[in-house]
Amino acid sequence: MGSPLSLIWTITASATLLQAANGLFQALLPLRMQALGFPVTAIGLVAAAYGLGFASGCFLAPAFIRQVGHIRAFASLAAVAAVVALAFTQTDWAPAWAALRVLTGITLAGLFTVTDGWISARTTIANRGRILSIYMACTKVALMLSPLGIALGDIGTAGLFMAVTALMCLSLLPVSATVTAEPPAPRSVRIDVRGLLGTAPSAVVGAFAVGLVNGPVIAIAPVYGTAIGLTQDQAAALLVALQGGSLALQWPLGWLSDRADRRLVIGGLAAGTALVSLAIPGVGRADGPYLVLAGFALWGGLALCIYSVCIAHACDLVEPDRIVPTVSTLLFCWAAGVTLAPIPGAAAMQVAGPGGLFVYAALVAAFLAAVIGVRIAQQRRPAARGGFIDLAPTTPATAVLESRADARAAR
Repeated sequence: MGSPLSLIWTITASATLLQAANGLFQALLPLRMQALGFPVTAIGLVAAAYGLGFASGCFLAPAFIRQVGHIRAFASLAAVAAVVALAFTQTDWAPAWAALRVLTGITLAGLFTVTDGWISARTTIANRGRILSIYMACTKVALMLSPLGIALGDIGTAGLFMAVTALMCLSLLPVSATVTAEPPAPRSVRIDVRGLLGTAPSAVVGAFAVGLVNGPVIAIAPVYGTAIGLTQDQAAALLVALQGGSLALQWPLGWLSDRADRRLVIGGLAAGTALVSLAIPGVGRADGPYLVLAGFALWGGLALCIYSVCIAHACDLVEPDRIVPTVSTLLFCWAAGVTLAPIPGAAAMQVAGPGGLFVYAALVAAFLAAVIGVRIAQQRRPAARGGFIDLAPTTPATAVLESRADARAAR
């Protein structure tokens, strides 16, 4: 058996190429729609279609992977995603783009389920942090840098769509050529929003709010950039700034969340997101594109890191055998937010101008901060005391009860 890195390098390479294609696609689609004269609401509708497809893919992927295995699932889904990317060049009809975006969401949800499941199956408690850090760093850098590829082509032609297709096809090679055994077929995963809401309400509300905030900002950021006077290259670079800020703050915030109540970190990030969201509309092209990029980087460092803290918080409160369905449930909550959010986000831009997008984001982030604050305040209120039972503090049973009580007290 090889080293841990030798067991996951193929899936990491494939995931990196896939995220490079995804990042370029995220920047290309709204700019192409804007160039074709699509209204902002239509751009928001197409973005919402992606979230709908992704949410559907969360339900469909486990059964498909269980039926055909990880390698065949990745290969077939990547091939379909590549064909769908090319199909965008064959029509300028907004409903057709929305339908294609649904298919994109379904296939990418399946692909990310394969990669995340593969990595999780090949790590242990002893090396999980190190292996996941390598995997996340590679994919995050790809997602961050790939939008710069907009400068290498003309958004009015099929060239950049062909580049997306090529990257998706190339992602097939490392997985298809792997000589290591694929992980065993996954067991059935049941998404249980109501059950997790009772166990970790802060995480569920946080994941949904993150989708409501991050979805429209990522989907419409290039359009926002051109609306305030940035060039297309500078507008695409806003996505790079978002991901760059997230990459820079991800590890410090993870370190902090391991040493403090994770709910405080979630609430603090939400409050910071609201404040930065209110500040960004006051910065325009006249202040220089670098100041705009800096604002987006700070926003990304705050808003794009909330989801991972929600995951960690929820996993703190469930038994080990419930971690996989917990993560799947939170991913579904995020996808539901992404599905709903682009339409009100785009409508806010249409009513209040480009800055309306961040006014909307500030309202949602402030709501999340308020919910977390209320939860923490409720937990700190002294509970009504029942009958006193004297338990010996040194018994193993007491230790188990005590640790679970502490975990539930931090919901």
